[in-house]
Amino acid sequence: MASSSNTLAEVLLSRRVQEMVVNGEQPVSLYICRDEKDAQNAPISPLAPIPIIDLSLLSSSSTEEELQKLKSALCCWGCFQAINHGIPSSFLDEIQQVTREFFRQSMEEKKKYSKGVVEEMEGYGGDPSPEQGQFLDWQGRLLLTVYPHDLRVPKFWPQNPQSFSEILENYTCKMRMVTKLVSKSMAKSLHLEENCFLEQFGEGATLQARFNHYPCCQRPDMVLGLKPHSDGTGYTIILQDIEGLQILQNQQWLTVPTVPNALFILMGDQMEVYVHKYTTTVIKI
Repeated sequence: MASSSNTLAEVLLSRRVQEMVVNGEQPVSLYICRDEKDAQNAPISPLAPIPIIDLSLLSSSSTEEELQKLKSALCCWGCFQAINHGIPSSFLDEIQQVTREFFRQSMEEKKKYSKGVVEEMEGYGGDPSPEQGQFLDWQGRLLLTVYPHDLRVPKFWPQNPQSFSEILENYTCKMRMVTKLVSKSMAKSLHLEENCFLEQFGEGATLQARFNHYPCCQRPDMVLGLKPHSDGTGYTIILQDIEGLQILQNQQWLTVPTVPNALFILMGDQMEVYVHKYTTTVIKI
């Protein structure tokens, strides 16, 4: 039975959610995350008062005050909204626009960059088959390793839209600058040597770009674009263009508000361990 279920999941993942939408299909059982009753009684998640950190102040005369805000955000929330990060809003618009253009293309064009098999991570398509008993995500995505350069897989980099590669290259450079500033600032907020986290991750730390697309669904109340999870990374930087992302805080799901031109920075499993370790150490001292 388990083998049959996994086989069906692989078949569905290989077909792409967008194909199902184009064909007017309703989500099948493996995509259903709740029954009719639960869907009708599902509470509306309130907006989360996510801390906002002004990255431009982390290198100014107001550094200490902003570092204290950052430390509080790390310890109490494990995430924050980063503003004044140095990336022009016009460029953020470009990366969002070129992403939309990629997903608007024909299925035939997008499939040129498909993963080789369902279990692979990189390329266009759905995530690998979930664990037994888990539902499938109602989404499509393009996952690319963007740094270091020698880990890139060129066959997965879209040639259309024609500006995609150039914009992504530029975005990668800007994200590397942001990650260096954020990593140093987090270390200083925890009273550590500022290069502590940069050295932990290493100069060649892998940087991946993930582009998510959530097609319209005939039963949006019964599916999820992305199932509850934690990231196994140091931290994730999210450029939001829709309001739907949620975080779990004190056993309650809260919706992350979209802040114009902000980057939502979410601690992964690795960084949560560091924050817990070093804040505990600081408290004992």
